[in-house]
Amino acid sequence: MAKQDQASPPVPPRIGVREFRGNFSGFMRQVRLGSSFAVTSRDEVVAIIQPPQSPPRRRQPGTLRGKIRMAPDFDTAPPELLAAMEGEAE
Repeated sequence: MAKQDQASPPVPPRIGVREFRGNFSGFMRQVRLGSSFAVTSRDEVVAIIQPPQSPPRRRQPGTLRGKIRMAPDFDTAPPELLAAMEGEAE
């Protein structure tokens, strides 16, 4: 059986700092559309420009209404447990 290669994340295109500064608005437009870039200075990556990650979804109160059921004896404690909690001996 052949060993499967794990896919590495795609390497963003490299652009120089001067090119990035010279066409900042164009690069930001591309980032807004989902592109990413590695900004380099003297062939060293100094920044990765990418779209922000989507924020976590906020909880919507009431979305589980009618889907959760509690047992009829949910809030009933056994007498021996109540006695132990109140410090009474059996």
